[in-house]
Amino acid sequence: MIEALQQKAATLIEALPYMRRFAGETLVVKYGGHAMSNDEAAVSFAQDLVLLQSIGIKVVVVHGGGPQIQTMLDRVGIKSTFKNGYRVTDEATMEIVRMVLVGKVNQEIVSRINKVGGRAMGLSGADGGLLIGRQVTVGGEDVGRVGVIEQVDDSEIRLLTDGGLIPVIAPVAVDADGEPLNINADLAAGAVAAHLKARKLLLMTDVDGVLDADGQVMSTLESADIGRMIDDGTLSGGMIPKMKCSADAVAAGVRKVHIVNGRIKHAMLLELFTDSGVGTEVI
Repeated sequence: MIEALQQKAATLIEALPYMRRFAGETLVVKYGGHAMSNDEAAVSFAQDLVLLQSIGIKVVVVHGGGPQIQTMLDRVGIKSTFKNGYRVTDEATMEIVRMVLVGKVNQEIVSRINKVGGRAMGLSGADGGLLIGRQVTVGGEDVGRVGVIEQVDDSEIRLLTDGGLIPVIAPVAVDADGEPLNINADLAAGAVAAHLKARKLLLMTDVDGVLDADGQVMSTLESADIGRMIDDGTLSGGMIPKMKCSADAVAAGVRKVHIVNGRIKHAMLLELFTDSGVGTEVI
């Protein structure tokens, strides 16, 4: 029993310098829809957020919800397709995206954080002009109401974090005409992290990290190598927007981006507060 307790103490000692280093800093966490599928890990995710906040870290959550959107689209009989990792979003699909992300997933995350002792507040990127974007094509093809972020108004985010709350943001933006846009959650999180000059951006997903050409998890990846890895096919599908947002965030001043498997219990703490980590860091 003493040895087990001493091991717990050793873990705390290992974490202490990281806790000191990150206190007072801003951490943006992208919480992916696939990572939410494990109920036990979802509870530990909420607990981790509360712990991070309790040691003085300002935490901002931007969430996805792809699987939940797909489930609802299937239920109402709307066919959905993807191009280069982006969901083709016509008007009918946009209605479902808003309903699921803002009305369901966002509130579930907020409730879970509050249930374990935190104080969270849900936001949509469309609230108060928080996220302003523009419609884009992907690979030269029309993908409907898909957009990228051009402007972030961080006033409400800072008001909440300074007041001891955790903002939980749904990645639905508006364009210059006030029309809704479906924003890839990775890109939305990257834009928020860049604008806030966050110390770190964590991308919680359903894979263990970035895999090299041999299928092994890369502990560290330099952002300068991302373009080459996309060109040679090492990075593909849904990993492409993750890596693009990682490169953009690092270029904008975010110190590091971490890609972590959110289905692992306490994955954030293991990545942030241990020497070895459990995912891939992009520098």
